[in-house]
Amino acid sequence: MVKAAALNGWIDKQKVVMETMTSFKRAASDFILTYHTKDIARWF
Repeated sequence: MVKAAALNGWIDKQKVVMETMTSFKRAASDFILTYHTKDIARWF
């Protein structure tokens, strides 16, 4: 849904993905597996 909304210009993909990852970390996740791994690696 994030990728589709970003393609339509409804959201800023990087901001939404990074906020989602931050919320997982705040929720004390030990491991995060996501479709956005390649994008996150490029942003860093």
